[in-house]
Amino acid sequence: MPPDRNGPKFTLTVVVPAFNEAQRLRRGFTRLQPCLDDLDLERTEFVIVDDGSTDDTAREALEVYGELPHRLVVQQPANRGKGAAVRLGVAVARGERVLAVDADMAIDPCHYRAMVDQLDQADLVAGTRAHDGHLLYESRTRTVAGRVFNRLVRHYTGVTFLDTQCGAKAFRRGPARLLGLLGMVDGFAYDAEFFLLARQLGLTVLAHPVTWEDVEGSSRHLRSAPLAMIADLRALPRTRHVNPVVVAAADVSPETVAQVARAARVQGLVIARGTEDALIVLSRDDAIGATSIAAAIAGTVRTTDVAGLVERAIEAV
Repeated sequence: MPPDRNGPKFTLTVVVPAFNEAQRLRRGFTRLQPCLDDLDLERTEFVIVDDGSTDDTAREALEVYGELPHRLVVQQPANRGKGAAVRLGVAVARGERVLAVDADMAIDPCHYRAMVDQLDQADLVAGTRAHDGHLLYESRTRTVAGRVFNRLVRHYTGVTFLDTQCGAKAFRRGPARLLGLLGMVDGFAYDAEFFLLARQLGLTVLAHPVTWEDVEGSSRHLRSAPLAMIADLRALPRTRHVNPVVVAAADVSPETVAQVARAARVQGLVIARGTEDALIVLSRDDAIGATSIAAAIAGTVRTTDVAGLVERAIEAV
């Protein structure tokens, strides 16, 4: 578990998942530089998640982002996938708002500020490259493949958003944490699962038009990745999103929860607060931690599915 990082309050955390991106991180940062002043760097942290890379991604990330006042490089011990990397970044994020972006910064980073500001009206603001109801890529083959994938997303999830795979999404931290705790898709189809969960939870989702540049050298394998994404999509209707929770008093304070969570060596939690009780939601592998937290605050341990979290106020801890 990464160490507890007590420090200044951040308004924004930028999460950058990276797998074998040593050759593209600097090019992406070059695209980001002209827009850095828009992000209030003294109150913005960058979390780069090295997803088990076999190249020098971690070292390059430390060097490229080293000039920024607040940055953290987190390494997965083995490659798990983009979804797993984003969830890890969200779990350690300290910003009140979270922006997940691709390492190549293919989406014009000058859109980021407006996307984050739009969170005043939404839980999730998703960049979209679609214009006039169409999403066009640099080649007809990729455009057709994108349309087919979007139809599959609609078929298996009921999500009607045109550009689920856009590499820029902004969240309020509470909803971001909850989506991360509930999510199970480790690969590239994690976006579609996030949209599905957001719809089931009743979260407010807004689209933000963006411009983008196709950047060569993606780590995605052109043949295996689409097949894995389709397999993940097909599994979603049968997936049960069930997590351990600690049932606590409705007025339990986030400071108390944070204190007992640190003692239990658990992080990345949310409080889903209702009128009669509060549910402290943990990841699926934190059942032992849930027991420790429950003992410390006189709570009880049980599990909940997505339906049990609807119409609750979500607060990150």
